[in-house]
Amino acid sequence: MTPGEPVRRGRRLVLKMSGEALASSASDEAIDAVVVERLAGDIAAVCHELEPELAIMVGGGNIWRGTTGEGQGIDRATSDTMGMLGTVINALALQDAIERLGQPTRVLTAIHMAEVAEPYIRRRAIRHLEKGRVVIFAAGMGNPYFTTDTSAALRAAEIEAEMLLKGTHSGVDGVYSADPKLDSTAVRFDEVTFMDVVNRDLRVMDLTAITFCKDNKLPILVFDLMAPGAVRRALAGDEIGTLIR
Repeated sequence: MTPGEPVRRGRRLVLKMSGEALASSASDEAIDAVVVERLAGDIAAVCHELEPELAIMVGGGNIWRGTTGEGQGIDRATSDTMGMLGTVINALALQDAIERLGQPTRVLTAIHMAEVAEPYIRRRAIRHLEKGRVVIFAAGMGNPYFTTDTSAALRAAEIEAEMLLKGTHSGVDGVYSADPKLDSTAVRFDEVTFMDVVNRDLRVMDLTAITFCKDNKLPILVFDLMAPGAVRRALAGDEIGTLIR
């Protein structure tokens, strides 16, 4: 799949959504219901219209980051586990919003919590996708020291997705030659190679995730998650953001 290529029925995609994207900018609330409902609306609409096989990996940075706890003296493995639990909260919020719009979902978590969500099992995830359910991955990959970027790349490879869609929340709409917020001369790329990202230190994703996608020939589309209609455009295959391959 490349930007501008129409999405056919059954095309399998993974959307990486940061936890910070779900937070309220107007209050101390960790989750902004209005933002969640808007994103859920875009997701449900494109699923009803185009019927892709869509999985979502949601982060937990709006609730807790492992590196934050480590800086406060908390054991890193413990702090990362706390962050993984934060992703479960976000996944449940997203699930509720999407299902209220008539789109079936399933939350699959890498940490066993049977009363809350199904355990992640690769074949089960694929079967849910084949049945038209949006699969929401929670708790990363269940291990400390790995970001949800890397977890999204791993899950995408496991379920044989055709593309990983990386939605940013900082207002940056793709991959630039430098940080556009600090350098007014920064240029946005329509397409860039994995090696360019690594060699030029273009910090758009966790480096482990970038190299993993390179090794597994999994293209990444980087786009601004928060721009109105951007989720739908990215899922529909419109020309948007930057393609890394």
